[in-house]
Amino acid sequence: MTLTFHWFLPTNGDSRDIVGGGHGVPTGAAGGARPASVAYLGQIARTAEQLGFVGALTPTGAWCEDAWLSTAMLTEVTERLKFLVAFRPGLLTPTLAAQMASTFQRLSRGRLLLNVVTGGESTEQRAYGDFLDKDARYARCDEFLHVVRALWRGETVDHAGAHVHVEQARLHRLPDPVPPVYFGGSSAAALPVAARHSDVYLTWGEPPALVAAKLERVRALAADVGRELRFGIRLHVIVRDTAEQAWTQAQRLLDGVSEADIRSVQEGLRRSESEGQRRMLDLHGGSRDGLEVAPNLWAGVGLVRGGAGTALVGSHTEVADRIAEYHALGIDEFILSGYPHLEEAYWFGEGVLPILRDRGLWQHPDGQPGTADHVDIPFTRGPAPQPVVAR
Repeated sequence: MTLTFHWFLPTNGDSRDIVGGGHGVPTGAAGGARPASVAYLGQIARTAEQLGFVGALTPTGAWCEDAWLSTAMLTEVTERLKFLVAFRPGLLTPTLAAQMASTFQRLSRGRLLLNVVTGGESTEQRAYGDFLDKDARYARCDEFLHVVRALWRGETVDHAGAHVHVEQARLHRLPDPVPPVYFGGSSAAALPVAARHSDVYLTWGEPPALVAAKLERVRALAADVGRELRFGIRLHVIVRDTAEQAWTQAQRLLDGVSEADIRSVQEGLRRSESEGQRRMLDLHGGSRDGLEVAPNLWAGVGLVRGGAGTALVGSHTEVADRIAEYHALGIDEFILSGYPHLEEAYWFGEGVLPILRDRGLWQHPDGQPGTADHVDIPFTRGPAPQPVVAR
């Protein structure tokens, strides 16, 4: 089975430096030098499409633009690229969510992927009017997805549960195809819901041994209910022609972060209710030291960004090797990003994807024999590499 790659749309803004944001980080910490305009996001989306990415993740939260509206606009400036729309079940009814997905599928000609985000931070959920605690949110999500799946099958649904109540709910137009459901979560409450309802289970980028253990737990839970899942991983990437150049770039990103920013962000993230966030924090402990937590896996992004906080750093071949290593564990889909997202898409798409293609692990979704034609990016040129200490 060939690998699937998705890129990321920075709807909170972009920059040549690490941009804050993510769940558990104050809203004011989000943003960058490049505003998240339709024009700029369209550039990134078209680049990802050209290079051979299948889709693009669009985040959800108070720290970024609305994912549904942003991606609906971007369908008009792209042709093939799918949109992995993150949304929160508790903020709309299952009937409305099923209808919105059906509409998106028809009007985009089947380009919707759904990323279900249950919500790891009660403070942010309460700002949206949702006052359930974390475990109750997963219980509600379980009911929510049960109803949505039934509606997508064309059933008329009556459901009176602890958290979801609908009567005679049905869709007049069904989605074709039914959008796949991507679902992440590391807590004891999350994993059974993922096993019952997800098509693709997502994990953040942890060292391979930790990823392997988590996937084994989810596989077992899915097998208990007669299901088999695909698995995906969310990572940043810093890839260059040589390892030295890549680590120099990682150090440059780290040098742009002040100790005050790290302390402020880490203080907020330590209050997070998210088990996945706790696992991210354990990788770096809030310190600039020892950030290479596994070969070519760098935890520096997580010092100032909530959520996915690790990056694959190295030469094209090294990063391709690490991707192959995760694939051997069962990972088939990779959701990637990098600062800035336009330039880093080219670095990865022109540097790593050809290597994976030659190994028989990837092919361009358009059936092209190679990746996109090279596009010269003058702003990626920099000074000669200097000794680095980012690891």
